[in-house]
Amino acid sequence: MSWWGKIIGGAFGYALGGPVSAILGAAVGHTFDEGLAGLDTRAGSWQTGDQQRVQTAFFTAVFSVMGRLAKADGRVSRDEIAMAEAVMREMALDAEQRKVAINLFNEGKQPDFPLDDVLEQFRRECHGRRTLIQMFLEIQINAAFADGRLHEAERRLLHHVCECLRVSRFVYEQLEAMVVAQRQFHGQAGAGTGGGAAQRGPTLGDAYRALGVSPDASDAEVKKAYRRLMNQHHPDKLVARGLPEEMITVAKEKTQEIQAAWEQIRHARGMR
Repeated sequence: MSWWGKIIGGAFGYALGGPVSAILGAAVGHTFDEGLAGLDTRAGSWQTGDQQRVQTAFFTAVFSVMGRLAKADGRVSRDEIAMAEAVMREMALDAEQRKVAINLFNEGKQPDFPLDDVLEQFRRECHGRRTLIQMFLEIQINAAFADGRLHEAERRLLHHVCECLRVSRFVYEQLEAMVVAQRQFHGQAGAGTGGGAAQRGPTLGDAYRALGVSPDASDAEVKKAYRRLMNQHHPDKLVARGLPEEMITVAKEKTQEIQAAWEQIRHARGMR
């Protein structure tokens, strides 16, 4: 049975345990935590690594933390709600999954949402897998920019999220710059990359930032950065590491944005 089937069946939360199970139980309508009285959920006290556990933790953390982030500046804007709904559409969630995702988003907005505990369990369930944690952060950064700008309260919360996930401030700043630039290429895959780019289209500077390299980088360095990012965002590899299958479309769109940035640089440099 899939991870989702086990959740709806009301059994998987007992195996998962911890704050993630409690939040998910509230969203699904099951009282998973009733069976956890004898389960110690302190750091390192339960077995981790099962792919279904990681998928469940990822799904739960993505939407609940997104709800917390939307509330960071004091109110949840229509743009932020639209961003959450867009992620749900990209994932092609069925009616039941969509309802749970919305409930998770609303759980994250509650004053007593245990953000640090959820993030700590998520990190442990992921075994600190960098590519998976990076994908999680990319989704959150995109959500934060839903209204076109990053509010200071949102940035502070993202910094705190990174601290909980043991991601350095330097790495976060690099990731934020790349995500912002990659957003310029959304829907650009397959478009022409010759001179005379469309008005307000992505610039060559955006393309370099999207790959995380300097315009002064050598051709070899640019190509290496492109291949590294494509490898990190490869949908099949991410799913194998624990990305929920429903999020494969999100990963594919990221690779398309990276590909579009690479094509613009490749054309500008005359690279083969």
